Amino acid sequence: MTYYRPIAMTDAARSRAALPLAGGWCWFDRVEALERGRAPVLVPANEVPSVVLQALTAPRPALAGLALDRPRLMGILNVTPDSFSDGGRFLAPAAALAQGRAMAAEGADILDIGGESTRPGAVEVAAAEETARTTPVIAALRAGGVGVPISIDTRKAAVATAALAAGASLVNDVAAFSHDPAMAGVVARAGAPVCLMHAQGTPATMQADPRYDDVVLDVYDFLAGRIAAAEAAGIARAGIMVDPGIGFGKTQAHNLALIRALALFHGLGCAIVLGASRKRLIGSIGAEPQADRRGPGSLAVALAGVAQGVQVLRVHDVAETRQALALWQAVTVGVVT
Repeated sequence: MTYYRPIAMTDAARSRAALPLAGGWCWFDRVEALERGRAPVLVPANEVPSVVLQALTAPRPALAGLALDRPRLMGILNVTPDSFSDGGRFLAPAAALAQGRAMAAEGADILDIGGESTRPGAVEVAAAEETARTTPVIAALRAGGVGVPISIDTRKAAVATAALAAGASLVNDVAAFSHDPAMAGVVARAGAPVCLMHAQGTPATMQADPRYDDVVLDVYDFLAGRIAAAEAAGIARAGIMVDPGIGFGKTQAHNLALIRALALFHGLGCAIVLGASRKRLIGSIGAEPQADRRGPGSLAVALAGVAQGVQVLRVHDVAETRQALALWQAVTVGVVT
């Protein structure tokens, strides 16, 4: 099988052969053709099969009412006692509600609410406890007039069902329907968009010596398979986002390889989510052991993703990312927001 990674460009001086990348702000006129066991080959875009070009160039449909013709921010709201990044600061419902309102005011396009930590080594939380942490916050945000789409970050069908009933707009499943076989049916019946993420193993085991034949192609194949499973369950591809799962069963080398190759995942024909905010990769390379001090490194990785056409950035620091993105857009693609 041949895979095609578009060489994403943002320069205003486009070649005559330039094609839009996922209908967005990037363009490409060359691709890197990849095959397992063979050296990559750089080829002109017009040599790529038409069905692949269609997936690479077609504009991504709006998700949860959000047009994807510009980068969107998904603000992270962990209502857990043991999150790696905020140490349970928002476990109390009042604190979670205040933080959700603040992120919406700062410019979050989506609020991603999770009640189970998926940090390396985390143990599973019972569905009832996870629901008790998340559903009241979602309901309170809706009752308080917060109108942005709300995502429920869960692997469990029961939690997703309660969250959607309380006002959530989409589902973010870090297990891509592989943890709970009922999850696909819940999403399909609700007609909700979904984010399917790659992870190797469970949070409790995923960093125990993760290995791949080719991490980029293995993750691509996994996501292609999960998209097919979602479609078989009645979920339209137009309602699917994909996330390569930075930090979920990957070494630093694996994570860097995936970030460098993000443009490849446009070939799946879905919007791409990048969630690298404050993760161990940033702490290791940036020499910052304290997670909540990894904002500058998080911004660097986020902008590297946007430069490859990533449509959704999952972040802790909404205001800072919004400001960085506004400057990047103004300087790089001439868009002032």
